Amino acid sequence: MKKITTILMSLILTVAVGQANAKEAAKKAAPAKETAQVTKWASDASHSSIKFTVAHLMVSEVEGRFKTFSGNIETSSPDFNNAKISYTSDVNSITTEDETRDKHLKSDDFFNAEKYPNMTFVSTSFKKVKNNIYSLEGNLTIRDVTKSVKFAVLYGGTVVDPWGNTKAGFKATAKISRKAYNLKWNKITEAGGAVVGDDVNIILNLEFGKQK
Repeated sequence: MKKITTILMSLILTVAVGQANAKEAAKKAAPAKETAQVTKWASDASHSSIKFTVAHLMVSEVEGRFKTFSGNIETSSPDFNNAKISYTSDVNSITTEDETRDKHLKSDDFFNAEKYPNMTFVSTSFKKVKNNIYSLEGNLTIRDVTKSVKFAVLYGGTVVDPWGNTKAGFKATAKISRKAYNLKWNKITEAGGAVVGDDVNIILNLEFGKQK
């Protein structure tokens, strides 16, 4: 009986070792999963713009822009799907081509550029909708207020310029409420309309260069 038990134990041990060896061999034989390579892109300020428009006196629009800004993209997909995007604009670089108005915009009635010198955006989602149309969502911070914003994005494509640099272009648009970010100053006209509209249209024309 003791001999039979010993034989059975040996068989069980042999089978167990065989199974363990088979699993180890399968692991070694299985192809290693490729890690997607992350590429980094930086904005080309000389070929980009951050603009906005807002209603004036309810009958026309005033256009402005930020002259100083920087943006970055990190992506593991050649079509930028699921890319991570961030942007910073220098509030003190705002211009509407009117010095008096620009000074007012930098004051505490609007941006308070002295206390809050930067306007930032950090993406939470960048999804391809179809063809070259994308949806960008993220957190926009103006002054000390952060709110979620959704941009409609048109991907212009990727190209290599004559100097061997890889460039990608995008146009993004969104609409926000300035009052939601505590840019609340206003006056009422004799007709009862507001001097400055609440809705602000943001228009981004952005070109990024692939980092080497």
